[in-house]
Amino acid sequence: MNDKDLEWELVETKHLIQDEWIDFRENSYKLPDGTVHGSYYNFTRRNYVVIIAQDTNGDYLCVKQYRHGIRQVTTEFPAGAIENQDYSEMFTEKYIKEVALPAAIRELREETGYVSDEWKHLVTIPDCASISSNYGYIFIANNCKKAGDLHLDDTEFLNVEYLTDKDIDKLIKDGKFQQVVHMAAWMMR
Repeated sequence: MNDKDLEWELVETKHLIQDEWIDFRENSYKLPDGTVHGSYYNFTRRNYVVIIAQDTNGDYLCVKQYRHGIRQVTTEFPAGAIENQDYSEMFTEKYIKEVALPAAIRELREETGYVSDEWKHLVTIPDCASISSNYGYIFIANNCKKAGDLHLDDTEFLNVEYLTDKDIDKLIKDGKFQQVVHMAAWMMR
């Protein structure tokens, strides 16, 4: 079979929850053999940025914060939602440069108080291709410099940590750097 022959055809969608943060759906699909199956659940939430940021001392800027999904405080890279969710443009260089990069610059400044003039888009990857249609835009920021205080959202409570590459490798190995897209970004840098 070629790739086109493997595609599923959407037959029906029910929006179970739909607000500014998430569109949680129950779908039925026609499979390649012609049978119709449901209920398949998936969701769309905001695309986001992840920033692998290294300061002028060579340390990586990470944040520790509570994640309600796993009910634990995690260590991870600075990250946050992209405000402009124009899905028709999201894989274009223009979107990466004019929408995703400014979001990364904003999130690094808000969550760490640091700025950088050296940015590189590393990769855009799906968050969880099995059930979610959102993407993470991964950036590298080098030679970050402290530029001010943190500017957190009302529900953000975090601590900034300065880690070496060996620290991050150990956290990953010990299962304590738990955001899978952040781990993938680290392995790809």
